[in-house]
Parts: sequence; C-alpha cells; structure tokens
Amino acid sequence: MIDYHLYKSVNNAAPYTLGIALSGGGARGVAHAGALKALSEAGVKPDIVAGVSAGSIVAALWGAGVSPDDMLQMFLHCKFGDFCSLGMPSDGFFRMDKFREILRKKLGYERIEQLPMPVVIGATNFDTGAKVAFERGPLADCVCASCSIPIVFKPVKIDGVRYVDGGVVANMPSWSIRERCHTLIGINVSPLSDYRPKDNLVQIALRSFELMSKNNSAPDMALCDMVIRTDKIARYKVFDLKGIEAVFESGYEYMNVAIQQHPELMFSGSAVSATA
Repeated sequence: MIDYHLYKSVNNAAPYTLGIALSGGGARGVAHAGALKALSEAGVKPDIVAGVSAGSIVAALWGAGVSPDDMLQMFLHCKFGDFCSLGMPSDGFFRMDKFREILRKKLGYERIEQLPMPVVIGATNFDTGAKVAFERGPLADCVCASCSIPIVFKPVKIDGVRYVDGGVVANMPSWSIRERCHTLIGINVSPLSDYRPKDNLVQIALRSFELMSKNNSAPDMALCDMVIRTDKIARYKVFDLKGIEAVFESGYEYMNVAIQQHPELMFSGSAVSATA
C-alpha cells in the first residue's frame, strides 16, 4: 500500500531536498534495500537517510556506499546464529558481538559522521525512555543499539549509557529528520505478522515488540509526504531469513509503483497533495 498526503508544516528553509525514513522490521528490513535499488535505478538519490533497527542497518550500509544487491547477498545464505550468540540471560538472551564485527568489516567506516552521506540512527535510551537520534558516534555500536530488541538481545552500552531498539518508542524515524527535508518518504516494512507465536519467552517478547512498534509508528508515518507499506510481507517472521529474496523484491516492486504514480514527489523535492 502507498499513502500520499501533504505534510503542511514543512520547513521551507530545510537543507535537504529528499529524505528517506526506514522503519524497523527484522529480516523484513531487506525490503528497504529493494526499495533503494528502485530509487537508484530511477536516478533518485536521497540527501539524508534515517533508520531504526533493521532500517538502521540498511541506512548505514547505504550511507557507506554498499549497493542494495550487495546488501541482499550479505544476508542471503545466513542464519540467525551467524549474527549472534547465546549469552547469560540476565539482561537479554543473545549477544550481537558477531554482528558487530560483520558490520565493521562491511561498512568500512568507524564513525557515523565519517559516512559519505548524512545518516541518522534511531535508538532508545533504556534508562530514560527517550528516543535518540545518533548522528555522531561509533557506527557499528550505534546500529547494534538500534537493533537490540529488549529481552531477545542485551542492551548496548555507548559511553556508559544503555540503549535498546529504537522501535521501542518510535519504529519509524521520521521525527529525526522531518524538519530538515522538503520531501520525506517513509518505508514501513513492519506489518503485523499473521502467525501465532509459540509459548516461549523469546517468541512472546518478539510478538509483544511487534504489537508495540506497529502502534507507535502511526504518528511518524503522518509526518511523511509519502509512506510505502510493504503489507504483503506480513507472512514472514521477524527473524525469517529464508524468504529474504521475496522480501527484497517486494520493496523493489512497491517503490517502482510509487515512482511511476508520483514522479513529481520523487524528483521535484516539493510535497504534493494527494489522497491515500
């Protein structure tokens, strides 16, 4: 589904023409890479990208110059255990040390501010409950913090502060860049899954998080000039890596439709009024 509307309070002095906000969504975040591929093929280049959780991974990789096809290959033949290891379950079942090292090698940049294009990574300050927008700081650590689903993963400490998944308070990071962009496109790859979780702590935690992030996305979707919602990937679970090719193609398909239906929104840099 593609929703269009005019965001009426856009800042006319905004420094960026086009911004992209990428939601969380676990393995379904690969749809973001598909969407960015469609933009790239159409010659549309965002000036700034913000991401939360899975969206932060794609935002960081995109900002580092990694192509969408390379992003797909990065996860294509992987399983959950390739990215994390079981830890002592005092503050989370899994550690993301493996994933942190994979990111460091793939990204090629140590800090967010070193990236060739502006990238914003959304996370949640676990101690205060405040939403946080990282624009400076250790890149791999900030991405891991943004992806740290409570209970499933251990909180990530940065400068002595504990951070967890940005989706806890705002699964769509539009708030972090809205007033700096003439046009803002949101991509929501977190439809509510249509499966029944098993009676175990991890699946219950994931389902609870999914319900919470679905509801807290609404205000930030309203901040966008256009929101692309990949609803048809709802059948894929948060950590289901088996279907990522189909997920990638879904993002590519939806974005191509958006480009065809509203090229003026993509290319002019000015929001237009339309009905959902």
